[in-house]
Amino acid sequence: MTVLDTRALNRATLARQLLLEHADMPVLDAVAHLCGLQAQEPQEPFVGLWSRLHAFDPATLSDLLIRRSVVRTHLMRRTVHLLTADDTLAWRARHDTMLRQRVLGTYRHELAGIDLDELAAAGRALMADDQPRSMTELARAMAERWPAPQPRALGEMLVAALLPMVQLPPRGLWRTKAGVRNLLLTTWLGRQIDPPAPNGTDPVGETLLRRYLAAFGPAATADLRAWSGLAGLPAAVTAIREQLITFRDERGRELLDLPDAPRPDPDTPAPVRFLPAFDNALLGYHDRTRIIDDAHRGLSVAGARVALVDGRVAATWTVKADTVIVTPLRGFSRTERTAVAEQGQALAAFLSDNDSHRVQIAASPH
Repeated sequence: MTVLDTRALNRATLARQLLLEHADMPVLDAVAHLCGLQAQEPQEPFVGLWSRLHAFDPATLSDLLIRRSVVRTHLMRRTVHLLTADDTLAWRARHDTMLRQRVLGTYRHELAGIDLDELAAAGRALMADDQPRSMTELARAMAERWPAPQPRALGEMLVAALLPMVQLPPRGLWRTKAGVRNLLLTTWLGRQIDPPAPNGTDPVGETLLRRYLAAFGPAATADLRAWSGLAGLPAAVTAIREQLITFRDERGRELLDLPDAPRPDPDTPAPVRFLPAFDNALLGYHDRTRIIDDAHRGLSVAGARVALVDGRVAATWTVKADTVIVTPLRGFSRTERTAVAEQGQALAAFLSDNDSHRVQIAASPH
């Protein structure tokens, strides 16, 4: 079986994640291709798409939210994602059990003795007036019936697991600060969620596997599990295994992939790319060494914004006033430093409507 080294996996990931070259792709298609973008920080998806798409206009993404073509909702790993409406309706039921388990993992003591089906029914009755509510409002209403030391647990279980909800605009619009107002997904979209598949079949799992590999492969089932929060989709893997090809990584893990998916030459040049907090390119794997050194792995879950140099995480970045500030994690060559400065200037212009091209690169660590 062919072994793919770390650099080969890196270039494959960059190609699938639209980070090897800017894609001429409609914004809605890009969101679908990426299987959604992690979005608990509302402005971060705009940078993620700017780094991936040619001539990205943030107003286009805002319009898609307003027109209900994309939604903000809890899904993969119980985190807030920006997904197409179609994918959300198709995938939500498949995630129900995982979402419940994850919330219970956090609030098991607070939710002990509460019948979750009764809690869901009470939540639906409250939301039947089609009025958006904050999680705090939901929690307080439920606490009248289920007094709890932490009412937030009730709201979290409803919003993130029991009731498929969306976070309404203006939250998530470009350069807009707004609190979270939740509404039932079916109310917002005017469509029903696809029902669960019959026992013994997992068509949604098969779709998720194919879509994941198209955006993240080649990958191990542990990577698929880390991305989705689901238990590796074993039935789906078994059902379509003959349609896939396999590799090994340098650790000996089996990697699954689609036969015709891009696997660029490992020597393909990789441009500098600035990624937002919690970007899928990092969080979409259990083994993240294809894109970030183990020494810096914690950055991927700490909300750090990172810059890729030669395809790997080589710096963090922040914005102060009108300046993009880059902090290298390793030494840069003169050529790398110039490329980082140029891309940082482009990012500053994007974030400021061309009012600034200021970038500051800190000294490299010794």
